[in-house]
Amino acid sequence: MTAVHHDESARLAALHRYRILDTGPERAFDDLTLLASHICGTPMAFITLVDADRQWFKSRIGVTVPETPRAVSFCAHAILQRDLMVVPDARKDARLRDNPLVTGDPHIRFYAGAPLVTPEGHAVGAICVLDRVSRRLSPEQLAALDAIRHQAEAQLELRLHIMELEEALKARERAEAEQAALIEDLRLAHDEVKKLSALIPFCSKTQFEVTIPAVPGAIATVTDGVTQVLHAKRWPEDEIMAVELALQEAVANAIRHGCRNDPSKHVQCCVTCDDAGQVMIVVRDPGSGFDPTTVPNPVEAPNQLKPSGRGIFLINGLMDEVGFADGGRELKMRKRRSAEV
Repeated sequence: MTAVHHDESARLAALHRYRILDTGPERAFDDLTLLASHICGTPMAFITLVDADRQWFKSRIGVTVPETPRAVSFCAHAILQRDLMVVPDARKDARLRDNPLVTGDPHIRFYAGAPLVTPEGHAVGAICVLDRVSRRLSPEQLAALDAIRHQAEAQLELRLHIMELEEALKARERAEAEQAALIEDLRLAHDEVKKLSALIPFCSKTQFEVTIPAVPGAIATVTDGVTQVLHAKRWPEDEIMAVELALQEAVANAIRHGCRNDPSKHVQCCVTCDDAGQVMIVVRDPGSGFDPTTVPNPVEAPNQLKPSGRGIFLINGLMDEVGFADGGRELKMRKRRSAEV
């Protein structure tokens, strides 16, 4: 019968967290196996990892097979305890005497295994020494095997930490590359606004469209362009501020609600301004949309403590006309300049 740990699912999760099964040889582990074999004077030594249905050898001396079924694994018994498991003669051990590795080739007689335990207390495998003749280890050999066990445990943790560090560095490199691309997109968008703004004094009607990534820091790219347009058209300062505030709120809503703050998504802004004294702004987002008629009025008593509805209320107060299209994904707002400039 296969020996099974009392918390087998957690033990297997701890083993798989190391991501070491079926990996190639590593000198750090091979050196420990060689050291255990020499100190204990045995022809066979392994570092084993006990999976659900197999015993896999991370390092091995004295055998060529990479794994064995768990049902014949001596180490499957060793991981059920925390101290060393020592079997002087497997033929006399009730757990092992009928094991085919005892009754048949390679006719194992002696076994000593030290379980490899994670910091959380899960035994994932063992470092062990074996012989084809019955024998015992001296107290010094047993102490050395236990010390080698601690080194093997430390190597497992070190290997995991190195992998996690490498992955973190790669993630940081990707994030830095994405940030650099975002900055370049913003710079190009801002340069485009400047080019368009330079043409404003020579145009009776100004129209431009800007697409920005869905990050709050990009809002200024749009608002700066619109305020430059309105200054060039000699709009009053208070009305420029009203348009700027309304636009800030509209783009912020598009980023927060339409794009769900996902920087891989984008918000479009189209601006038309003419000498007749009006500006039309259209803000589009790729979201699922909403029904503007269901948005509560924040000044009504039942809604005063609700967080929703204030942005649309503010935009309606700052602009002359506000409307929605495309299922709420497109906001259109218009502002007329006062008669006296």
